[in-house]
Amino acid sequence: QVQLVESGGGLVQAGDSLRLSCAASGRTLSRNAMGWFRQAPGKDREFVTVIGRTGDYTYYIPAVKGRFTISRDNRLNTVYLQMNGLKPEDTAVYYCTSGNWENGRYTPGNWGQGTQVTVSS
Repeated sequence: QVQLVESGGGLVQAGDSLRLSCAASGRTLSRNAMGWFRQAPGKDREFVTVIGRTGDYTYYIPAVKGRFTISRDNRLNTVYLQMNGLKPEDTAVYYCTSGNWENGRYTPGNWGQGTQVTVSS
């Protein structure tokens, strides 16, 4: 069982940047693809991005492509989400996940507790 702990959230202004971190314990991260989800107030949780086990491939939803960058350091068992050009619509609780990426579909298995990102206009 993997334990995931996110950090780095906060309150920023539109156009600012934040870097989220997700530290894993209990199991080496290199066995799994890693993804980020987010849930805005009053909305369903949505998938944001995924990175392969070795970092050799990534995928982003159109809303964040070109502004967000996912990366991982398997030696540190940590995944990152660099968020640039933040917009008020990026306001949400962001969740780190570990899971499987197969046949173009990412299925999360473990979830962190989430970290709040608030972007003011």
